[in-house]
Amino acid sequence: MDFQLMAESVVPLLHGMLKTFQLVTISLSIGFCLAIGLALLRVSRQPVVSGAARVYIFVIRGTPLLVQLFLIYYGLGQVEWLRHSIFWVVLREPFWCAVIALIINTTAYGAEIIRGGLQSVSWGEKEAARSFGMSGFLLFRRIVFPIAIRQALPAYGNEVILMVKATSLASTVTVMEMTGVSNAIIADTYRPLEVFLIAGALYLLLNFILINIVRWIERRLSGHLRQPVEAKS
Repeated sequence: MDFQLMAESVVPLLHGMLKTFQLVTISLSIGFCLAIGLALLRVSRQPVVSGAARVYIFVIRGTPLLVQLFLIYYGLGQVEWLRHSIFWVVLREPFWCAVIALIINTTAYGAEIIRGGLQSVSWGEKEAARSFGMSGFLLFRRIVFPIAIRQALPAYGNEVILMVKATSLASTVTVMEMTGVSNAIIADTYRPLEVFLIAGALYLLLNFILINIVRWIERRLSGHLRQPVEAKS
């Protein structure tokens, strides 16, 4: 075991960790917002709207993320008009191609998680809100959405973990996140064990931080469910 190599690998892998963190935060931030909209389309009473959302979710969840990434990075470059459009400024960059693929993927999975949360809101809670004069968007904003998000957060925490691990696929399109940096170091040193041990520890640390953020949000949204602290006499 080459401990000196492990120590020397920490700094470049931390730079790769920053790129991984950027991929995760951008993808999850945009993907979460899009997932809310897609979930609302999914539970729509309009068959065409609901059906279109269902097809999108089925296609994205039914195909590998790696294939989706390759279609965006390699496939879109073969479309002549795209190479001469304003979109090419973004699509020619490996980082943004990876971000787009991750957003498309997490939107589909997140929409199903949020849909489950929306459908978990009981009829009684909605009727109680209506009895206070709430309806339409106010009912959704004050009652349905907060309850749905609170119910969906534990499952969405799993999606966060999966997204962190999925960012490793970005290395296949030359994005130098943690796995990409690891492969570059290994190509120079031929010591995969030491390098991947450090990379695995950093992935674990990143997941630990993000999951604790999700749990903190969950506790903040579920404050009314905690037992009150008894005052000391």
